[in-house]
Amino acid sequence: MIQLNNKFRVAHTNQKMFKNLFKKKTDATPAATDATKVSESNQESKNVDKNPKGFFAKIKSKLAPVLKNKLGKSAIQGEEILGIEITATEIRLAQVTSNKSNQWILEKFYIHPTKLPEDALVLDNLDTLGSELQLAIQRSKITTTNAAIAIPVTSAIIRVVTSPLMTDEELKKAVETDSLWENLVQLTDNLADYSIFHQVINRNEKDNTMDILFVASKLSDINNYTKIIKKGGLNPVIIDVKCFALKSAVDQINQLSGSIENSNLTALLEFGMDENYVMILYENNPIITDIFIRGQDRNTIKDISNQEETEAFTRRYITQVKQAISDFEVKYEKRIRNIKVVSSEKNIDTFLEGFRKTLANTGFNLLDPLDQIKIPAQLEESTNIIANKSYLSTVMGLAFRKLDVFGYYKFVTAVKNINLLPNRDNMIKQKKMKVFSNFAFKGVIGVVALIYIALFGLSFWNIQKYNKQLVDYENIITTHELKTVEKDALAKKVSIMSKTLKLSKSIKSNKKFSYRILAQVASSVPNRVRFQSLEYNGSDLLIVSGDAFSDQDILKLIANLNTKSLISQASLASMNLPSSGEGKSQVMKGFKIAVILKGEI
Repeated sequence: MIQLNNKFRVAHTNQKMFKNLFKKKTDATPAATDATKVSESNQESKNVDKNPKGFFAKIKSKLAPVLKNKLGKSAIQGEEILGIEITATEIRLAQVTSNKSNQWILEKFYIHPTKLPEDALVLDNLDTLGSELQLAIQRSKITTTNAAIAIPVTSAIIRVVTSPLMTDEELKKAVETDSLWENLVQLTDNLADYSIFHQVINRNEKDNTMDILFVASKLSDINNYTKIIKKGGLNPVIIDVKCFALKSAVDQINQLSGSIENSNLTALLEFGMDENYVMILYENNPIITDIFIRGQDRNTIKDISNQEETEAFTRRYITQVKQAISDFEVKYEKRIRNIKVVSSEKNIDTFLEGFRKTLANTGFNLLDPLDQIKIPAQLEESTNIIANKSYLSTVMGLAFRKLDVFGYYKFVTAVKNINLLPNRDNMIKQKKMKVFSNFAFKGVIGVVALIYIALFGLSFWNIQKYNKQLVDYENIITTHELKTVEKDALAKKVSIMSKTLKLSKSIKSNKKFSYRILAQVASSVPNRVRFQSLEYNGSDLLIVSGDAFSDQDILKLIANLNTKSLISQASLASMNLPSSGEGKSQVMKGFKIAVILKGEI
């Protein structure tokens, strides 16, 4: 059994169930209110046109992007970040720079073996690894202090939720009050116990909705990783998640090589002793599926001498990969032809050969994060001796990261800009102030200050005039907010009633089917298994969710289901593997089983 560091291992979730619950209405505001708004808006526009402030406001709006671009470029050019990957067996360090030709150079590179015993856990050896990191920094002669590190996928909660379309200010307010996460993300613990990152990844104006990437991790885990970094004498500025660091490496290599590969669709497979999952990124939406391996499978990965056991393990493993790919292709109607593989196992080539034979129509290719990277002469020997360079993907993906406080890089999106550092907002403010100070030293800030002084001087004479308009506007906003609350309450009631009506119709139309399949599912349940939900898509797929005390109970349930006359195939879709530390009571494991139903009942 794989030992996980955190009980949360969450795949991509689509929160369409909240679409109606939170959907904004645009046609329920009283006509009088709308008319008042339009009238006041027109009057305000006329006043602005007649006022010199309108002229200077236009100048300000044009100068602000130019200033932001220059500040952003200056900040990026002066930014040095060291990528760090810490495992129980070794510490990997990498730093890259780019020249004027946009060519990336491997500036620093060092691999430092640790002295931890076999099967040791990172978070159980903070002091030792901190000392080892300090030693690695000394031996590598690295002087950069700002560091980026990635936590395991097992320590992160990753979800994509759908919410009503909001402005940035509305979203900020909803996040600050925790109301957004309380409604869209159900966590077993208090939100205050997590470090949370969010980013809007898609906006759908037509449906009046938007997709928000939600990434969270226990503050205790984050603080433990930062403790290692700080003890090593470094300053943590970015806390990423491993799967997204891999995505960063993929995107950078594709960009440097001029690859025509579909940038909107990336499939990654991490294979090894510690973490096994498939991540499919489609239009910035991460869809993560755990690949379950048994305790004895770890021995098979270590020792491939028994060909029969190796082949059996490969079949079990690739069946889960195939299911993850199939689920995506059916849902999104997109074909996955190639999967990029990342692994630290020395015998990965043997397993890749088995993967290709088992899933013949899909390519499995090791990711080379050093491809298209210029390697200095002094680092060629240390990099050339590495046969499987894919295991450097995480540290290289982190090395490509930039803090980018002004958003200079237009290509930076949510899935490549993750930062779970708890104090990141204060750090970014300090970084901005530093850049502003440097820029002011050149005299630019002085010019900007003069412009603002002129604007404020002209605006002073209009303060009294606009004060009254502001009071009236605030009254309108207050009334609008009250109406919005009333509309949301009514929308919630309508949504519940609609869902109830839809369900009742479904049950009526499929009554015969429901009784028969439910009877067969119920008769398949072992004593140590508990159901949570059954989800039926109306065609031939039934998702059975529940909890079990052991892997054997889950396997027994799957075996029982496969014997039923109405079931074509039952297979494990995903599993949440909770941690069970010393002194803790046994915790049931969550699971989802995909049941393909026979066409004829």
